[in-house]
Amino acid sequence: MTSFVTGPVRVTVPATSANLGPGYDSLGLALELRDTLEAEVTGTGLVVEVEGEGAGAVSLDESHLVVRSMRAAFELLGQQPPGLRLRCRNLVPHARGLGSSSAAIVGGVVLARALVAGGELLLDDEAAFRLTADLEGHPDNVAPAFHGGFVISGNEAAPGERGDFWAVKASVDPRVGAVVFIPPTGVETKVARGLLPDRVPHADAAAGAARTALLVAALAGQPEQLHRATRDYLHQEYRRPAMPDSLALVDALRGDGVAAVVSGAGPTVLAFTDGDGSAHTHQLVARCPDRWVARHLAVSLDGARVE
Repeated sequence: MTSFVTGPVRVTVPATSANLGPGYDSLGLALELRDTLEAEVTGTGLVVEVEGEGAGAVSLDESHLVVRSMRAAFELLGQQPPGLRLRCRNLVPHARGLGSSSAAIVGGVVLARALVAGGELLLDDEAAFRLTADLEGHPDNVAPAFHGGFVISGNEAAPGERGDFWAVKASVDPRVGAVVFIPPTGVETKVARGLLPDRVPHADAAAGAARTALLVAALAGQPEQLHRATRDYLHQEYRRPAMPDSLALVDALRGDGVAAVVSGAGPTVLAFTDGDGSAHTHQLVARCPDRWVARHLAVSLDGARVE
């Protein structure tokens, strides 16, 4: 029978940025902005507390995404606990394209595993990652949230179907960092996805494949290629009606030679930097639009951590 550890367990999970321009649904990068989740097994009932992002808006019952993810992991681990107390301190903005749902899912799965004695033997990293991807429906954000760093991920099944998810971690040049420009209002992922066409021109697909391959090399050790490598043909322009201000900022930054993209499904804009806190980075932060928030973030080489 499954046994649970005594006392609280704490897990932190990074924000993530998916796509990175051309790598639609396949590339993701972990960023050093972390949600902190703390839980312990109790005798009965469920208590959920939330502070920070989502406080007063997200549910505090079994429908809470972290709780649902924990329940799915406990199911695979063999037993549900008699009661749970969960506390979430959220820093990752919601509905902004920075992986808040993936942070909740990955955090919940890793938290549940840590609450079970011998949990990592019962649910290894491969199985835990696949569970997070299945819960999210696609792996591009959960992969870097789980593994950290820069991750290439996909699905063995046919397009539009679920199957065996995979993830391969790639190297990131230590000079690479990012400035994220976060707008005051969000866009739901399903709305952003709904604007995409079922088909794209073959030339656009070919150009996107070339840029995606170049982006892997640019992030690994040739950051001078990031502007060329982040040119997107597949999704950003189609999403302009839902986030015109974001695409206007991308256009302005790219026009000045900055490797800027829509982060995930948006509307946050991510601009790559050399990661050293240079004058160029400060100049980028100074270009933040009114009522938006700009943050200079390092790449998080660690994914979800038990602390």
